[in-house]
Amino acid sequence: MEASGGAVFAAYDAIGVLVAHSTSAGFANKVRVAKGVQQVGATRTSDVPADAYNPAIPATAPQRPVTEREIPRWDMTQIKADQAWRVTSGSASVKVGVLDTGVDDRHQDLAPNFNAADSVSCAYGKADKRHGAWRDIDTHGTHVAGTIAAAKNGKGIVGVAPGVRISSVRIAEQPSGLFFPENTVCGFMWAGDRGFDVTNNSYYTDPWEFNCPDDKDQAAIIEGVRRAQEYAERKGSLQVAAAGNSSVDLANKSVDEASPNDSTPVHRRITNACIDIPTELPGVVTVSATGTDTGLASYSNYGDGIIDVAAPGGTSGGGVYSTFPGGRYEAISGTSMAAPHVAGVAALLASANPGLTPAQIRDRLDADATDRGCASDGRCTGRDGDNNLYGQGIVDALKAVGGKRR
Repeated sequence: MEASGGAVFAAYDAIGVLVAHSTSAGFANKVRVAKGVQQVGATRTSDVPADAYNPAIPATAPQRPVTEREIPRWDMTQIKADQAWRVTSGSASVKVGVLDTGVDDRHQDLAPNFNAADSVSCAYGKADKRHGAWRDIDTHGTHVAGTIAAAKNGKGIVGVAPGVRISSVRIAEQPSGLFFPENTVCGFMWAGDRGFDVTNNSYYTDPWEFNCPDDKDQAAIIEGVRRAQEYAERKGSLQVAAAGNSSVDLANKSVDEASPNDSTPVHRRITNACIDIPTELPGVVTVSATGTDTGLASYSNYGDGIIDVAAPGGTSGGGVYSTFPGGRYEAISGTSMAAPHVAGVAALLASANPGLTPAQIRDRLDADATDRGCASDGRCTGRDGDNNLYGQGIVDALKAVGGKRR
């Protein structure tokens, strides 16, 4: 790397991945011909921010007291989480990683279940273990965390698995707020090494909405993130990911007009060989979003053989209500909100069945899901319990803990 005009920024020897920075225009081509190097690719079309070399600790909002009382919520009722809590709220030995914009660990509904020892910032491609580096630079990660494991304390809300532990792995960098591939690699490696049972991934890896294997840069991105995800799974971690909010049939791709999103997007023709990562990586549980009526949300991506299960994501008529930084709560919608419901159910499964492997949890999520047919949705193909909109169906928290519906 150095001989080619670059510097190694982070090294992941266990998977053979290096993150390097260079100001030389010919750097990539020089490294590509080096002995032992299989693939090389630029992970962005913009410059690496100066903050990468001296990251700031995210600011934290003043906390307002949580005075709201817990009330029944449509999303928890839809997946029978409220009934599952009568059996178990999950085990404190189960660890869930929130790979996102960070988490406000001081929120009164999150603090009881927050695991600071296993939290980190991976925002620039290597682990920053300083206290507070994991905190939210936005609101997204805090909202996701609440859906997974907000405490059952009589205040605010209750997460799907309010007895498990959550850790923040901030992979969004400042000031862009984007999730670049090296950050995702760092996050998955951290998840594997720290023994996370489940991770939630409510994002796509920037700057390309779809990465195409016939592009040298994007092929390297696919391979690097794939290796990291595979490493995490080998270590016992199941990855859950949002399907995306572009109302796209992921099984019939044709155009990408949103990429690259760190500079100027271009119109490009794509095929099904081009994939959304980590959403379409092998082993990842891909989640579409339902509304309050259990129908597929209009914004949700879908796709035959790609969607595994569905979960509440909300619509304009009813968003998912969850935690926001500073002790606040907000209702928002998206497949980003659907995925953490599934991560929570996976955490309940891991709690009730400590010996299950990631593959077995994935199979149980599918088998326990409530069948959802095509009904009147013209986009739907397939049958009840196996179609392009809902995959195997809507996740079921009650079945996950071995309970019977009352």
